[in-house]
Amino acid sequence: GITGQDGSYLAELLLEKGYEVHGLVRRTSIYNRARIEHLYKDAQRHLNQLILH
Repeated sequence: GITGQDGSYLAELLLEKGYEVHGLVRRTSIYNRARIEHLYKDAQRHLNQLILH
């Protein structure tokens, strides 16, 4: 998923190249987005390009 080590790096790379990224987030008792938090902080740059499912 996008919150895993490889998924977060791949999402960042694709966003930098201008792709629209759809990421899967597994439901767990602990909701951890730490690996993709920096993508949210730069939301204007990736506006409408990062969609989580």
